[in-house]
Amino acid sequence: MHSRERILKSSSGGAVTLSSFKGKQPVVLFFYPKAATPGCTKEACRFRDEYERFTKAGAVVFGISSDSPEENAAFAKANNLQYPLLSDQNALMRKAFGIKGDLLGLLPGRQTYVIDVNGNCVMSFNDQFNVEQHVDEALKVLATVKVAA
Repeated sequence: MHSRERILKSSSGGAVTLSSFKGKQPVVLFFYPKAATPGCTKEACRFRDEYERFTKAGAVVFGISSDSPEENAAFAKANNLQYPLLSDQNALMRKAFGIKGDLLGLLPGRQTYVIDVNGNCVMSFNDQFNVEQHVDEALKVLATVKVAA
């Protein structure tokens, strides 16, 4: 996040800038390879199922992929996701976060970050195949993060 601020289109319409949460609340970002694929659906649904635990911890949750806003909106609707999915169609956020591709670079990386209220990255978790562990790791870290500055 050392490069210029990125504005990402949301599946719910509108746009999001991550800096708008600094000083307000922690942010959980989970980067997933492709909407509506089996692993990504399982991961997104686990974030959905545990969403109340994230909000009780004071955090906002965003899923990010290179899918279009329309693809993400359809994915969110089909799975009743209550958090926005953000479109990083040119993979600029992936590059800014230094996320490498998996399987010899053929598959966009699956990585989750927790950013504290001060804008510091306090967790980075990468695992392409244990998709539900992304939720567990983020919740563990959120339990130790201050909600207010």
